[in-house]
Amino acid sequence: MTTFSAVLADLLRREPGRPLVTFYDDATGERVELSVTTYANWVAKASSLLVEEHDLERGDTLRVDLPAHWLAPVFLGAAWNAGLAVTLTDEPGREPDAVVCGPDGLDRWAGRAGDVPVLACSLRPLGVRFADPLPAGVHDVGVEVWSQPDSFIPWDPPQDDDAAVVVDGVATPQGALWSAAAAGSLLTDGGRLLSEANPASPPGLATFTEPLARSGSLVLVVNADRERVEATYAAERATARFPA
Repeated sequence: MTTFSAVLADLLRREPGRPLVTFYDDATGERVELSVTTYANWVAKASSLLVEEHDLERGDTLRVDLPAHWLAPVFLGAAWNAGLAVTLTDEPGREPDAVVCGPDGLDRWAGRAGDVPVLACSLRPLGVRFADPLPAGVHDVGVEVWSQPDSFIPWDPPQDDDAAVVVDGVATPQGALWSAAAAGSLLTDGGRLLSEANPASPPGLATFTEPLARSGSLVLVVNADRERVEATYAAERATARFPA
């Protein structure tokens, strides 16, 4: 069986301390690096937040409306860990069962907070809370996530035929997603992929799934000019880039 949980568990057994996601925001000077273990801890906390605090169940749909940020891979993993189907764009006729957004999504999603859980990420360094109060009913991830446990065991574990991603009405099961990632061409096994694409978008999704499936790592760079991108590529010893 090939699921997100199985892929991550294999990495935790073999290479728990190696970098998995490295994030640079040149607008703020922020650099965040998540090892396999640290990433797994964040995924467990976010999984518990979705399931235990907001009552999402296997088969439900999570709209991940986050920009290019290290929390995007965290919530993608949390959704798959819990057996949720991720939507990355608006799906006509398919309303999400919950939403995760950043500050730019508040105006759009706050009005839905009475109908579905709306979880907002401040995107401030270290994943801390919003500096200002949020609209009524919107949950601050930077407040709620820290009290969640560092491990998560679903009572109804996802299977490889569970939907992982829905794009334009077409669902890709977990098994197919990870088989495609393992056979992908963005990087070689164990490689380090520098990307400027949002992993929580249809074009950018593979920039996270392929490094995870191929024992590689993602260097995600935002708000950088070409000179800074090239300097980061060299400093982080990247082996491939997206877009190429």
